[in-house]
Amino acid sequence: MALAPALEDPMSNERIDMHRLQDLVRMHREGVGCREIARLLKMSPNTERKYRHALDEAGLLKGEPSEIIPLDELKQAVAELLPTSTPPQETSTVEPWRAQIEEMYERTRSPRAIWDRLRLEHADFDGSLSAVKRMCARIKADRGPRPQDVVIRVETAPGEIAQVDFGYVGRLFDPMSGKVRKAYAFVMVLGFSRLMYVDLVFDQKVDTWLRLHVDAFEYFGGVPETVVPDNLKAAVVRCYFGLKDKPELNRSYRELARHYGFMIDPTPPYAPEKKGKVESAVKYVKSNFFAPRALEKLDEAKEQLSLWLDQIANRRVHGTTHRVPREHFDAEEAEALKALPPTPFVPVVWKKAKVHRDSHVEFERRLYSVPFRLIGQTVWIRARGASVDIFYDDELCTSHKRSGPRKSTHEAHLPEGRRDLRHRSRQWWQDKADRMSPIVGEYVEEVFGADDVFNQLRAVQAIVSYLEQFPVERAEGACRRARAFGNYTYQGIKRILVEGIDLEPAIPQAVYVHGKLAHPRFARNFEELALAEEVYHERS
Repeated sequence: MALAPALEDPMSNERIDMHRLQDLVRMHREGVGCREIARLLKMSPNTERKYRHALDEAGLLKGEPSEIIPLDELKQAVAELLPTSTPPQETSTVEPWRAQIEEMYERTRSPRAIWDRLRLEHADFDGSLSAVKRMCARIKADRGPRPQDVVIRVETAPGEIAQVDFGYVGRLFDPMSGKVRKAYAFVMVLGFSRLMYVDLVFDQKVDTWLRLHVDAFEYFGGVPETVVPDNLKAAVVRCYFGLKDKPELNRSYRELARHYGFMIDPTPPYAPEKKGKVESAVKYVKSNFFAPRALEKLDEAKEQLSLWLDQIANRRVHGTTHRVPREHFDAEEAEALKALPPTPFVPVVWKKAKVHRDSHVEFERRLYSVPFRLIGQTVWIRARGASVDIFYDDELCTSHKRSGPRKSTHEAHLPEGRRDLRHRSRQWWQDKADRMSPIVGEYVEEVFGADDVFNQLRAVQAIVSYLEQFPVERAEGACRRARAFGNYTYQGIKRILVEGIDLEPAIPQAVYVHGKLAHPRFARNFEELALAEEVYHERS
């Protein structure tokens, strides 16, 4: 049905549609009084008198009441006899700048941004912000609606679509942390019946996002074909909707979708109207549930929210469908949902991480080792249940237990010859030396006691690691030689082995107890000096 044309009252801003003027003519022909006509048609007596005089002058008030005057004839008569008054100022003060304003208006709909640029770049521009706003409104009216401005309302079939979003609802007391925290309402609404599920959380992390989906599917008793999430990080890591680019879905969300068998259709960035059903549902939750209540505690809010959801939200007559969501769902949508999977979903959390210089990655405040060749590379961590798997280039490179000590290290991941350096226990290195040889163990024990002030752990680490590279016989010989001369340094051990001194004839051992000689360190008795001179002549 076409809308009746309307004219603006030339003496006021009141707009009179032609249907009211048809009634005015009919009532005058029937003999109804002027004041009664004004009252019935909801117009002022002055307006009624003005139009009555104009129509009488046009000869339209005479005739049979049953005769209906065409709308276009009425409009023409009024336009001729009561022309619209023109404002005293028709030319805008920013009319000289219209071309530039039109160009900028195509890029931005912000009159203030246009006004700021004009006054910044043009010293002779003296237009006001209000003038720019009026010019933008005139440009919009002259241009008319474009095809992309038309909203296409999509009707969904039963079980086809569910839309999901978060909404900030204020601050509530968290009994777990003992603090007042920001709270968010998670809302999932079915596109066909408008049945919705609502829950309260304190974060939008991946594991929270997954758990809320599982709870929503349990509440509905089934799974929709497609879920439309907002463009939040838990769902979509990066999302472009160009011709070449594809959305990169969070790997954890992919695991959930595969388990329950639904498709994911992310909302384009900055396009909330693409999920208008859940946007309206979030506003409804805020205005109808939270606005009238002064809630302080999470437990209290959840208890009242559950009651409100079942007794009010899903039992009201929906403003768009004009049906009760719960009844609409039970009658037409419940059977259209996919059945819940027979096995429960075990949450899977994926995280991208960079390998640190110590050959470990961090996840959930714990450190997990990876092969040292991956230092500086980016890997994917997949946590499921009690295990943590780490992938590089889509290949599994290692696995760890999820619980346990803060740092989980596989010895094979560290470079050979350096992996033992992570152990800082004196007993660990003493046991390692004892396993090599009792003689090496005795020497290491003396190295630890060689200085009562400085910690000898680093020296022992270097000595034991170096001795491991030689046969046991040579390691023992080097330790005997070093002990004989009270040498408890890495450099001394290395020189003995490099120069082959450990292969020379044994010399009498000096009296030595725990790093202290019975006589001065460099003093030698006659037998030692004679033996040293004999060795010197043999070398010569």
